[in-house]
Amino acid sequence: MCGIVGYIGKKETTKILLDGLKELEYRGYDSAGIAVLKDNRIDVFKALGKLVNLEEKVNATASDSYELGIGHTRWATHGKPTELNAHPHLGEYSYVVHNGIIENYKELKEELTAKGHKFVSQTDTEVIVHLFENFYNQENDTKKAFQNTISRLEGAFSILLITKADPTKVFFFKHGSPLIVAKGNEKEEVLFSSSDAPLIGLASSVVYLEDGVGGIASADSIEFFSDNYSWSSLPTSKQFAQKDGYRFFMEKEIYEQSTVVSDCMIGRVKDNEILFDEIDSSILDGINEIKICACGTSYHAGLTSSYLFERLSKIKCNIEVASEFRYKEPLLTKDTLFVVISQSGETADTLEALKMAKNAGLKTLVICNVDNSSMTRTADYTILTRAGIEKGVASTKAFSTQTVVLWMLSLYFAKIKNVISSEVLANEIHTLREVPKTLCISDRIHEKTKRLSKRYLHGHGFFFIGRDVFYPLALEGALKLKEISYLHAEGYPSGEMKHGPIALADPELFTIALMPQNLLYDKIKSNVEELSARDSTICAISPLDFDLADDFIKINSCDHYMLEFFEMLVVLQLLSMEISIRLGNDVDMPRNLAKSVTVE
Repeated sequence: MCGIVGYIGKKETTKILLDGLKELEYRGYDSAGIAVLKDNRIDVFKALGKLVNLEEKVNATASDSYELGIGHTRWATHGKPTELNAHPHLGEYSYVVHNGIIENYKELKEELTAKGHKFVSQTDTEVIVHLFENFYNQENDTKKAFQNTISRLEGAFSILLITKADPTKVFFFKHGSPLIVAKGNEKEEVLFSSSDAPLIGLASSVVYLEDGVGGIASADSIEFFSDNYSWSSLPTSKQFAQKDGYRFFMEKEIYEQSTVVSDCMIGRVKDNEILFDEIDSSILDGINEIKICACGTSYHAGLTSSYLFERLSKIKCNIEVASEFRYKEPLLTKDTLFVVISQSGETADTLEALKMAKNAGLKTLVICNVDNSSMTRTADYTILTRAGIEKGVASTKAFSTQTVVLWMLSLYFAKIKNVISSEVLANEIHTLREVPKTLCISDRIHEKTKRLSKRYLHGHGFFFIGRDVFYPLALEGALKLKEISYLHAEGYPSGEMKHGPIALADPELFTIALMPQNLLYDKIKSNVEELSARDSTICAISPLDFDLADDFIKINSCDHYMLEFFEMLVVLQLLSMEISIRLGNDVDMPRNLAKSVTVE
């Protein structure tokens, strides 16, 4: 949620900042801005909307040879998306960029206003720079002023600040929201970013800042306020940044699912057993329950796995929405394995739930796609999904890899607990090996979804319905459509239709029915017939022909419901994408959304 970058060095500062923001634009694209310093003069450039608008402004008017600078791409939390509310924010002689939320900004704003400070924006961020200048005006010491500023802020925030009062330095701090400090490949070069993507190729040594760590950087030194930091190496590949001939990153990532699922199983599916080097059998010592906590698409993966943990591992499993979990005063007992799921490892609600579980003394495990993320550094155990960088805001390959990892984990636990027969385990492992092939997209399926998409551009909404693991898949299908097409859609357990929602049924209500051959087919068939009888428009996805369907997408016949699950997943992703394309939307950057939600 929001992206921040910073640079000190002798290269073209504006280009470094703009290139970095391009890598982070998926985190927010309501507005963008940079502040660059030269000869004690700070030039600022801001623009609404996507980064290309800012780039045009900079290229038209910026001078060369700035000594340092900071940049920001915004997902709005406080204040509408306007140029005035765009970062960086100005005091009298300083600028700041910020990712997160300052929870006590109203109190601070009132205090500073009473002292004569003038605010021009509606954002919470602006209080940071005024607070800094208030302290500097009192003490004439930039380090003390910055430290005093940090001590007054409440909430989750990562900050970069520059000031004419100390024009060779960048002040930085991390609390809750991600921030990385890097030594550049050249001498006297320091970089900052909220993700490692902008740093690849420009730096090799980085510090993934822990909460409560900040400092001051200049060209020849980096001073940390705490000893709680360590240098580590940075990945070197940027292959992920290319669309490789696909129209959108989302499309590319849908097609990548076969490969990344294979990657996620390497070394973990071996002969007739499941192996995880990251954990061992002691993880279940004293454990009687699994509690899964996640948001959005990750929640749907967790909900899918809750069926598998209880069915295969014979262990009680509860799934919680992270944004609600924190406030329900949950009863946490030490016989619970607390599992969090996140693509980024930075989702604020999930991270705070993880910290609650840690503080309560529970064993914790994170299923995550990003190493060195806040969650991987916090949890007792980490299993990486190996999906590669996911650029599309609407998650696709993250979901498929999360689901496969959790399925493997359910089998691993079942083996530890000795509750699964060798025959069943062998069949499940055989089925797992078939998943990458199932995720290979045929031209027939893609062309079918493309043709059907033109029929679903209107109406007053969609029902996505399924039973068992196909219920969370229905939720995920509805979410994908909502995210990128802006059409109203709801996922339901199909048996719940008659308990109220069927009142909405008419020809302009589109029902996407998930009808697997190998799991409760007759039950869901009956539910779909009820909707058809009330004249709902039915699009059935199934290996079995269904006469009452207005539209029918035939998937391959197979002998396991999880293979049907992944075939249907691809169909739902493609259908949502093709509908969005026909509506003229930006598939990769849907309105009002950001890739990583690092605010509560």
